[in-house]
Amino acid sequence: NIIAQAGVPGAVTIATNMAGRGTDIQLGGNPDMLIENWIEAQEAKGKTPTRKQIEAQRKKINAEVEKKKRIALDAGGLYVVGTERHESRRIDNQLRGRSGRQGDPGHSKFYLSLDDDLMRIFGSDRMDGMLQKLGLEEGEAIIHPWINKALEKAQQKVEARNFDARKHILKFDDVMNDQRKVIFEQRLDLMDDADVSETISDMRHEVADTLIAQHIPEKAYAEQWDAAGLAAEVEQTFDLKLPIEKWAGEEGIAEMEIHERLIKKIDEAAAKKAAQFGPDTMRQVEKAVLLQTLDHLWREHLVTLEHLRQVIGLRGYGQRDPLNEYKTEGFTLFETLLSELRKAVTSQLSHVQLAPEEQAQMMEMAALPEMEAHHISPITGEDNFAAGGRRGGKGAARNAADPSTWGKVPRNAPCPCGSGKKYKRCHGQFN
Repeated sequence: NIIAQAGVPGAVTIATNMAGRGTDIQLGGNPDMLIENWIEAQEAKGKTPTRKQIEAQRKKINAEVEKKKRIALDAGGLYVVGTERHESRRIDNQLRGRSGRQGDPGHSKFYLSLDDDLMRIFGSDRMDGMLQKLGLEEGEAIIHPWINKALEKAQQKVEARNFDARKHILKFDDVMNDQRKVIFEQRLDLMDDADVSETISDMRHEVADTLIAQHIPEKAYAEQWDAAGLAAEVEQTFDLKLPIEKWAGEEGIAEMEIHERLIKKIDEAAAKKAAQFGPDTMRQVEKAVLLQTLDHLWREHLVTLEHLRQVIGLRGYGQRDPLNEYKTEGFTLFETLLSELRKAVTSQLSHVQLAPEEQAQMMEMAALPEMEAHHISPITGEDNFAAGGRRGGKGAARNAADPSTWGKVPRNAPCPCGSGKKYKRCHGQFN
């Protein structure tokens, strides 16, 4: 309503920022808004205007608006007065554009002080001396091309600074965006594939390769092998108890032989579990676990990147480029994400168990607990849902002919007697 009637002659509208596009101030007022206000006023009085009455009122309002518009046009149209200049010239131009719309006349004038932030921070230091040479006195209006030029240069400096800031932020966003593209492309491929068993198998083998590389380094002596640690990791990840320490104690055994034995055992365990579940069920389980784990780890990765972005600027104190440091750290975190994904999916699929049919039926048949709703009225202090808000409990046992079975009925709820009235207008009057 404020904007709709801001074009009435004599109206003064004070706003902090009206530079947004779409703020159309029509001279004389907005007839559509006026007719809506009239209809609402009539309905508030209990009268519903007919279409004929609405059309008659619309003609009357249009005539009044046209008369006021002519008065506003003769006075020069809308006058925009700005108390300061914005950092961006685009905002100033949009503010000027509130006047003179759709061919109507209009004027605009901006007032500013050399103490404004824009001139104080980005203005020329020689401005005061320049004004003194012109012989301007205190409180006198400053209207000179030099001032306009200095102001435009100050706005250009601010716009250039803001542009560099946005450009710098965009470079940080590109790091996350590149990783997002990789993850989303892989996720779409996984969703399109009906059988992800090959992907699961590759993950399983990569996890095994990583564990062996950690505990049995390449070209290391047998005495340097951590066979006990490898056996513990295999049991924790693959749910397999293997005699790895016994294998490592064999005479002349090499790292490659342990690797082949381990791959064979975990493949056999996976094939056994797939046969136990059934091919179709196992494919569904693999796909569900893979997608859910990917989504969970990706959400955590985004949070970690956001935290890293907030503190990476401190690397600048060490004479390091924060952007390059963020790229390096972000790539390391992304590699960790993929490694955790392979390990988590492999571990979950190795430990998953098929629930017995009897237990599944019991879980399906288990009755849900009775639900209750409570709402304390700020006026009466009573619980309006004490009895009426229960679902499937006492509310279902109400007898329309016996008010003693109704319990606590909310005042605005339908009366349980079936009259169709509100409780406060029916049996609630007797309580």
